[in-house]
Amino acid sequence: MKLALLELRRRPWRFAPAVLALVLLTALLLILGGLLDGLYTGFTGALRAQPGPLLVYSADAKVSVPRSRIDAAMTTEVKQVPGVEQVGGLGTALLGAEVSDQAAQASVALFGYQLAPRGVPAPPEITGQVYADTSLKAYGVKEGQTLLLGPKRYPVLVVGWVSDTNFMLQGSLWGSVDTWREVLASARPDLVMAPGTYQVLTVSTTQAADPARVAAAIDAATNGTTHTVMRSVASDSLPGIKQQRSTFIAIISTTFFVVALVVALFFVLLILERFGMYAVFKAIGASSGQLFSQVVLQAGVIAVLAFMLGTLLAVGVGALIPPQVPLQLTAGRAIEVGAGLLVMATLGSALSLRRVVSIDPATAIS
Repeated sequence: MKLALLELRRRPWRFAPAVLALVLLTALLLILGGLLDGLYTGFTGALRAQPGPLLVYSADAKVSVPRSRIDAAMTTEVKQVPGVEQVGGLGTALLGAEVSDQAAQASVALFGYQLAPRGVPAPPEITGQVYADTSLKAYGVKEGQTLLLGPKRYPVLVVGWVSDTNFMLQGSLWGSVDTWREVLASARPDLVMAPGTYQVLTVSTTQAADPARVAAAIDAATNGTTHTVMRSVASDSLPGIKQQRSTFIAIISTTFFVVALVVALFFVLLILERFGMYAVFKAIGASSGQLFSQVVLQAGVIAVLAFMLGTLLAVGVGALIPPQVPLQLTAGRAIEVGAGLLVMATLGSALSLRRVVSIDPATAIS
């Protein structure tokens, strides 16, 4: 072990190409993971923040909030289902927004709600007041400013901030049901709904109730006119979520494979250079296992160093990326990348085992 560390300290330039390649791959893995996380949170924040475990859609909506309609009669039936504790109406409108005192334009999702989502205060009592997601700060939105929504430029006043509540990559605004209805009537009069009708119901269950059974009971009570799903299912059913996830996972997996390939090729070439030295070690009694442990140790040290430098590089790149890009670098993702990098580096170095085992001590004296 001392010999492996001694070589790393005395001849660091020999390992520089491998470290540089792994630094770039680490930064790429972190940025890809950050984009995956950012896209997911930017798409699903509003649904993940809902207070209850269940969301009730109309049966023909295919788990789409804009396409769903829940009328007052259906809401009454849902409230009477055993295990249901609270029921709240929820509606949204996807609109363009203009900051009144700036030229900035932003795409927003205005929500009208009855039950406050996680991290969102109770609905503002005054119609036209909203809470804005902090992501809208990137567009110059400030507390106390007025946003003009839709083609009719309906004014809403930002009275506070919330976080991680975006929907379909659009900054969210949270107002009362009356605010939502008035904005919808202004921007999309063809979508105006009758009083007591919402797009979705959020349902909180009693502590003793099984949410899955309550969901089935709700759909049975409404004679199949509703489709009730868990909050996580609703999030994963948004358009493009599964495709984005599968695409990014495929790219990330391929990048990890490249990590193993880079380490394997590097150490195969390095062992060829050390062939004579390893033969001498074997001639004086060193086993193949001892020699191979040197290779694995060096691969691990290189991976750790590359991870540290790659993380700094990814953070630096992230600081240069515009805030509108949904990049979210998290400690959890960094730990996953670091662990994966170490595992793939170890596997890559293991490919050199055949070379180490095949060394003949007789070559040391030939």
